[in-house]
Amino acid sequence: MTPEQEETTILLRTFKKPLEPARQPECLHNLFEAQVRDTPDAVAVIFEVQHLTYAELNARANQLAHHLNNLGVQRGTLVGIIAERSLEMVIALFATLKAGAAYVPIDPAYPAERVAFMLQDAQVPVLLTQAHLYPRLQPFHGHIVTLENDWAVIGKLPRTVLPCKEKADDLAYMIYTSGSTGQPKGAMNTHGGICNRLLWMQAAYDLREDDRVLQKTPFSFDVSVWELFWPLLTGGRLVLARPNGQRDNAYLRDLIRHEGITTTHFVPSMLQSFVREPGIEACGVILRRVISSGEALSGDLQALFFTKLPTVALHNLYGPTEAAVDVTAWTCHPDCTATTVPIGHPIANIHISLLDAHQQLVPVESTGELHIGGIGLARGYHRRPDLTAEKFIPDPVGTRPGNRLYKTGDLARIGTDGSIEYLGRLDHQVKIRGFRIELGEIETALVRHPAINESVVMAWSDKSGAQRLVAYLGFPNTVRPTTSDLLSWLKRTLPDYMLPSQFVFLEALPLTPNGKVDRKALPLPDTQRPQLEASYVSPTTPQELALSVIWSHVLEVTPIGIHDSFFELGGDSIRAIQVLAHAEQEGMSFTLEQLFTYQTIYESIYLKIDNAIS
Repeated sequence: MTPEQEETTILLRTFKKPLEPARQPECLHNLFEAQVRDTPDAVAVIFEVQHLTYAELNARANQLAHHLNNLGVQRGTLVGIIAERSLEMVIALFATLKAGAAYVPIDPAYPAERVAFMLQDAQVPVLLTQAHLYPRLQPFHGHIVTLENDWAVIGKLPRTVLPCKEKADDLAYMIYTSGSTGQPKGAMNTHGGICNRLLWMQAAYDLREDDRVLQKTPFSFDVSVWELFWPLLTGGRLVLARPNGQRDNAYLRDLIRHEGITTTHFVPSMLQSFVREPGIEACGVILRRVISSGEALSGDLQALFFTKLPTVALHNLYGPTEAAVDVTAWTCHPDCTATTVPIGHPIANIHISLLDAHQQLVPVESTGELHIGGIGLARGYHRRPDLTAEKFIPDPVGTRPGNRLYKTGDLARIGTDGSIEYLGRLDHQVKIRGFRIELGEIETALVRHPAINESVVMAWSDKSGAQRLVAYLGFPNTVRPTTSDLLSWLKRTLPDYMLPSQFVFLEALPLTPNGKVDRKALPLPDTQRPQLEASYVSPTTPQELALSVIWSHVLEVTPIGIHDSFFELGGDSIRAIQVLAHAEQEGMSFTLEQLFTYQTIYESIYLKIDNAIS
């Protein structure tokens, strides 16, 4: 081994110790039950006007756990949960763990075909849901428990804790991520991994009983795991945002102030929008810490954050779904002038290796693929032994036989101080607004359309620096599909965050000499209005003209007619927030919910008014 490699080994092979010794990993629900014994009468969770104390949450979760056992759920069972953010959702999560099972969260906003695939792939025998979501779940051949309607039976069961037979290496949850082969894949995470992560977080950030943690990440994404469980293991209070509330900056600003939120999370793209919200400075009196992860955090955004919220701590964390949420951490500094913010150092009981193409350690300040090892690694992918073997490899440079490393596909380098800098991706995976997306999954869905011969999807940065998905399509001599048609097709299988904002039609995709698609030769997306089902109708009134100008500026598309759909033109939640801010400057008042309901200029002006009058 060269001296440079020895230096890298010293930097990367040393576990970063927590601020105080971490306890041995336990089962997640055991840590919660210990807190229940300490603070039974304290308020544990708040959802709008409802709340539960620690004792009440524990009792209801115990009753539901007994019910799950009566339905045959036992150690190692996978239990599906389809629920909107609510007290019932939190009860269902704890009950599943207490019953010895692992939970599989499924977003009720997902397309029916995607939900059906996840349920079939996970082979869950029991599905927990809410009454108003029940009609969407047919056909399902296992047990469906509607948490409100079935409580007449569940509420008669014992409130006692079930005996814990689970071990640290048993599964706690399985979260599906985008798959490059066209179908999502389930990453299986253990109690030991997530307990280690939460115990480290508590040692590092010292959450107290007067802390209030905002839970706003959809529970089908792994950031939600620490949002949901960390405060309830430490005596703090969990505050649930209303369903879809994570999209509305004004609502979040007001919720932080009203509920006294001290801790919250933002992906950088949402943080960029949030800190520009009028009146955001008032949150600085209440907030103690903001956690950022999911995308690269820029130096410019770091500087803007401290300009708006100078007394609030900002922490930049990094980790894939294939590990227990986060594996590295960095505390941001107001006086830092670097263009990029490091992802930091390994957390407790995690080690990071940067390897070259030959699986050898790269020297300090050189680029390599980031590999993760340690207790936080997922067990692998559900029912995908081939992919598990490809991504979770034997440690090629470690000293302990049997150790595994997860190949992240992320490029990084390590500085002389041991801090790690994220540099981008090796493959065709991207993160947009914090959502992890395999471009191959979108491409596969597109070529299933009868009019599409071949497809390539790319992520391009717009003028503001935000990334958007652009699909390049080769199609035979048939009638060219409209954007509306393609979006309708994709919505059958893909969630909204995976929908391209623009479609570029080509007679054939450019190829390299060896016959592969030449991605570098693909043309830049233009700003011309796409082919929509709605014929173009130009704006005429002052308000129509003003909104058209705002939409063109935000969407970088022209011309825009009064019947064009904001989302079919490439709009998303981030750009919707930008539209609201510009409209307010022009004296027009809209809410985010109204823009999602009235998606054209015509509807947002006239139907909104009619609805308000009625």
